[in-house]
Amino acid sequence: MSRKLIRAVVLLIVVALVGGFGVYRYVLATDSHALPDTIAMANGRIEVQRVDVSAKLPGRVASIDVREGDLVAAGDVIATLDQSETLAELAAAQASVEQAIQGVAQARAAIASRQAELELADVQLKRAEDLRTRDFSSQSEADQRRAGRDVAAAAVEAAKASLGSAQAAQKVAEAKVTQIKATINDLVLKAPIAGRVEYKLVQPGEVVAAGGRVVTLLDLSDVYMTVFLPTSSVGKVKFGSEARIVLDAAPEYVIPASVSFVAAEAQFTPKTVETTSEREKLMYRVKVAVPTDLLKEYRDYVKSGLTGDAYVRLGADAAWPDWLQPRLPDAAG
Repeated sequence: MSRKLIRAVVLLIVVALVGGFGVYRYVLATDSHALPDTIAMANGRIEVQRVDVSAKLPGRVASIDVREGDLVAAGDVIATLDQSETLAELAAAQASVEQAIQGVAQARAAIASRQAELELADVQLKRAEDLRTRDFSSQSEADQRRAGRDVAAAAVEAAKASLGSAQAAQKVAEAKVTQIKATINDLVLKAPIAGRVEYKLVQPGEVVAAGGRVVTLLDLSDVYMTVFLPTSSVGKVKFGSEARIVLDAAPEYVIPASVSFVAAEAQFTPKTVETTSEREKLMYRVKVAVPTDLLKEYRDYVKSGLTGDAYVRLGADAAWPDWLQPRLPDAAG
């Protein structure tokens, strides 16, 4: 046998051995990742609930206090609209309040003055009537004193009415101040939730309309993967069922999750599901949510749009395979 023939035979044997070993490894890998009938699998993308910070009132953007990617707490100032005109209105309204307060004080003083005049008129009337009974004064004098007393009493009532009007004017002025302060508060846009700034949609100096979006936040406490499961699987899924998420970007980790939503109606699987056979089936939309406590610990890892697979347990007694036991990275690292 020639050397070339010997070399060819040896090469074929090596290729056969390598190929056989590769097939053997593939079979082992497939068997080790085989799913039991009690576990359903579907692909999807990580989604994070988005919250828009919008302007309630129209105005010019004075400042934006965040950058894309910043973490914000609930109540943090996101942006401020121009307040110069509104602050001027507030100063005028506060001056009206001071004027109304002075009007109330003047009305009270007028009441005191008219009350004193009424008391004097009462004294004069009693004296005139006493003199009339002793024939030291005429009846006409007593009648004049009685008319004067009646006029003084009417003046007291008029002064009290003026006080009521002044107090009402004060309340109106104070309500106007409260309204303008509320408007100023609406011109300061604050984060309704704790989260991460995804998009900054406007720049300082731009004018936004009422309802115009300024910043988009990602709610890092509401992270989920939307998948589609067939009727045969959904019928065995309940709210709160345990689930697992394995991301294509980090297949070595297994994220614990749970079913937070199951659609009430079936639909044709959207085109983002790759296989034709799956698109031809009626599927149910299911949300697999990551626990809030876990998200707090790993919030720096949360990224929207990552693709991966979700695994849903179809029965309470179903056991998870070893390779789907939770495995997470070091949060501190």
